Amino acid sequence: MRITKFGHACVRIEHDGTTIVLDPGVFTDPEAVDGADAVLITHEHPDHYLPANLLAADAPVFTVEAVAAKIREDAPALAERITVVAPDETFDAGLSVRAVGELHAVIHPEIPRIFNSGYVITAGDTTIYHPGDSLIEPGQEIDVLLVPSSAPWLKASEAIEFARAVKAPRNLAIHDRIYTDAGHGILESQMNLFLSKAGQEYLRRADGEDL
Repeated sequence: MRITKFGHACVRIEHDGTTIVLDPGVFTDPEAVDGADAVLITHEHPDHYLPANLLAADAPVFTVEAVAAKIREDAPALAERITVVAPDETFDAGLSVRAVGELHAVIHPEIPRIFNSGYVITAGDTTIYHPGDSLIEPGQEIDVLLVPSSAPWLKASEAIEFARAVKAPRNLAIHDRIYTDAGHGILESQMNLFLSKAGQEYLRRADGEDL
């Protein structure tokens, strides 16, 4: 099993000849979707969803209805490739996937919350959770948490508590284009200060690097 971090919130998971790519948005090069067997989109914000990157692949797209509607409008050629998933639905995307949650994290009380689905992917004996832009706990044991590390809606304390609540042994930073390297260095120190006490580790990888 191989997990590769790409731009911002995009992660590529390869296992047993199957490749799933999650959230190849505007900060992700199209090469991330090369050879993908399926692409999963958590929500419609452009740092997670870019029609050109979906068109660059010849793969089915799994997402929530709100995103599916936007794809049909933005890129009608993709319409036949879309599968809509519902909260807590388990589906086959080449690997077993379960949809988690329904709403984006609160940005501001006066900004309406959009739909967001996290995904738990089972690759052999390993479970990987990509929450999108949410801090919804998956309700099951997770081996690798793809933990948001920087966002206008996120505080360091929230990221720490989310990782501690999920209890994954390994935590890979995603959503990382907002901070400078200095900011990420501070967060890494804070994360490992708390997570190490529970035997958890927090890691950040450059684009194109494997976990």
